[in-house]
Amino acid sequence: MVEILSHVFYLPLKIDIIKHPNETDGKSTAIHAKILAPGDINIYTYPCIPDYEKDKVVMVFPGPGAISVQDMMQCLHDRTDSRSNYSFDEPCVKRLKREDVQGATHTAENSELGTPDEAKGSEPRVYPLQRVVFIDSTWNQTNKISTDERLQDLLRVELKMRKTCFWRHQKGKPDTYLATIEAIYYFLKDYHEQCLAQEYKGEYDNLLFFYSYLHSVVNKAKTSAGKC
Repeated sequence: MVEILSHVFYLPLKIDIIKHPNETDGKSTAIHAKILAPGDINIYTYPCIPDYEKDKVVMVFPGPGAISVQDMMQCLHDRTDSRSNYSFDEPCVKRLKREDVQGATHTAENSELGTPDEAKGSEPRVYPLQRVVFIDSTWNQTNKISTDERLQDLLRVELKMRKTCFWRHQKGKPDTYLATIEAIYYFLKDYHEQCLAQEYKGEYDNLLFFYSYLHSVVNKAKTSAGKC
């Protein structure tokens, strides 16, 4: 059971949601995330897409070439190392150490405040991921956004072991195709456990506050109508 919210909270990563222009706000679960974590989540309406550094950003979207959260950080490290071989700048390893120290200091300050972003910078291996991109659209409309050339260089991550609980399941699509808020929640949970190597203690459960409420309302309505 998702607890009653007392305040907004913070996430360990920045999140961008690219919303299809025909996606109805009233049906979209992306707005749930924006309301609950406004400081860490931005919503852009396609064709508006920010410029991304491909070595620091991933896109959560299923399909050929998509990898797991567990393999994500190593792939980003490989990209960074590959690029550094062609650079005349200071070696990437030295930059990592300096930035990790700064990140650790930032984490210590956050822990004193008791905020949920204690994980930021606490593990050197989480570098260089800074931002995660999600697409908010019906699955039949995702192709135009997912194939946009501005997103083609981003590493793609798939949540292959998660199944949707969304009440508007789309025919012909596997149950591993998640609603936007489900994808955000499961990604953060997996990131917390597999990348930050920390025990999950419900830090992001409240992201599902509105989703859980609507889920219960829909189920009650179906039961009353004799459809369950």
